[in-house]
Amino acid sequence: MSNPITKITHNKPVFEDNDPQDELITLNIGPTHPATHGVFQNVVQIDGERIVSGVSTIGYIHRAFEKIAERRPFYQITPLTDRLNYCSSPINNMGWHMTVEKLLGIEIPKRVQYMRVIVMELARIADHIICNGILGVDTGAFSGFLYVMQEREFIYEIYEEICGARLTTNIGRIGGFERDFNEITFKKIEEFLERYPPVLREFEELFVRNRIFIERTAGVAAVTPEEALEYSWSGPILRATGVDYDVRVVSPYCSYEEFDFEVPVGTNGDVYDRFMVRNAEMWQSLSIIRQALDKIKKEPAGVFHADVPEFYLPPKEQVYNNMEALIYHFKIVMGEWETPQSEVYHSVEGANGELGFYLIHDGGRTPYRLHFRRPSFINYQMFAPMSAGMLISDAIINMSSLNVIAGELDA
Repeated sequence: MSNPITKITHNKPVFEDNDPQDELITLNIGPTHPATHGVFQNVVQIDGERIVSGVSTIGYIHRAFEKIAERRPFYQITPLTDRLNYCSSPINNMGWHMTVEKLLGIEIPKRVQYMRVIVMELARIADHIICNGILGVDTGAFSGFLYVMQEREFIYEIYEEICGARLTTNIGRIGGFERDFNEITFKKIEEFLERYPPVLREFEELFVRNRIFIERTAGVAAVTPEEALEYSWSGPILRATGVDYDVRVVSPYCSYEEFDFEVPVGTNGDVYDRFMVRNAEMWQSLSIIRQALDKIKKEPAGVFHADVPEFYLPPKEQVYNNMEALIYHFKIVMGEWETPQSEVYHSVEGANGELGFYLIHDGGRTPYRLHFRRPSFINYQMFAPMSAGMLISDAIINMSSLNVIAGELDA
């Protein structure tokens, strides 16, 4: 078009002259469309195939989790955290449990910490499989997605062996786990460590030096470190800009300070670098899981929770057959035990960035206030302004590389 646009007012373009042929098209990307990977919407103004401006809209699956949580005792909040980032829900579960443990001053046995590390790193791999696999699909390459998705299914089999669930796991307890890892669990973890590296290498061979993939992703949606920090980015997309920030290193939890691993960083902050950082993180997670397995062998067997009977649920067999255990179970689930008045914040390195829980407690049955720091919600805020000037096709893969999980947008 020949006439430049001066401004956008109420989604109506204003031009320097009144030529009626010069009009922008309003396009809805979402709220339910495969390109959005979730239930959210972007209302964009396009000039041909190029985006001029846009507005991001969320709220289509709003469930008021934070307000619901303020009416629920601690244990009944865990299933809510599952439904934030459902691609790596065990990290959400354990981040919440660690927040409550910080409030209550519970000391967790080393073996339990290593067990948590294994589950959280498996969840990180499962999440990155989703993001990078679907990024391949969005750039026109479907085969790589199929290669890695079957390994994600195997991770879900490990989840099933630990807790009986796959997607929304409700895994673990305040103080540890519901039960110890059995021999089948350890064998499946060992099997995963053997079978996944060849698949990941094959996946990388399909993309890393693929000219079509590079031309579709390199230089697209490049973000500077200053811009990323200004928008409070965290996780792989922040590290892709070159900022070396990882909660596991800056504020270690679950004895992460004992593990030897690198924090992959990029240089350009573009879609390609985000892909590369997530791939590198999967290799680091495999190394961390191996180290955790070795550390578990040095700890006393059979320890899978802290000694906190006031807050750790008794075994179901006892609850069904013993009146005292039933009473304990009821008092714990309904929040009958005395708890301290305090204000705590705890964060973990979620698959998409810093996942935090800000808890204000007045000593009652339920939190006085609870706020979830959802990385997808914070990371997504930059999508509309950074899309200005992009082609529609580039905006789609940009969104894919941000790995926006709709459950984290509406809390």
